Amino acid sequence: MLPPIDYRAAFEMAPVGLVLSRNRIIVDCNHALAEMFRTSREVLVGQSFLVLYPSPDEFERTGRRIEPILGASGRYADERIMKRSPGDPQGELFWCHVTGRAFHRDTPHAAGIWTFEDLSSKRPVTLELTGREREVAALLIEGQTSKQIGKALGVSHRTVDIYRARLLRKYQAGTTPELVQKLMGG
Repeated sequence: MLPPIDYRAAFEMAPVGLVLSRNRIIVDCNHALAEMFRTSREVLVGQSFLVLYPSPDEFERTGRRIEPILGASGRYADERIMKRSPGDPQGELFWCHVTGRAFHRDTPHAAGIWTFEDLSSKRPVTLELTGREREVAALLIEGQTSKQIGKALGVSHRTVDIYRARLLRKYQAGTTPELVQKLMGG
């Protein structure tokens, strides 16, 4: 007969970064997450998720964008650019797949569990992008239209088209599908 599973050991040994949160504060995290963000568990526990984002604006907008989705389904997933080395304004940016589940859908940010997977080996961040360009790029990768992106970000679809045009120029892409391919590291 096998011994009972030690859930703390499983949490620590998970092959992806794990976070338990309350009101977007890191209550606990595993070694994989601390290693991914190039810091220690002791530095992260008690901190706002803000320290993992490239900018305070992106942290705020992402929180507002995911709240209704978490409230409706209890789950959320996306790919976004995050920042290593919390507290270092020059921290390296990297693509990250983030998945979360709210413990209570009626208060989606109150408590949750989140996974973080580093995508940098498949999708390096090669160009300097603004916060809004990073958000538009992440939603383009999901296959969203300008209207859908505009609605998600609270801007007009024409504004999204301006950001898409900037991304096309920066990545020297002729079409949106070519841009998405380049964003995905292809």
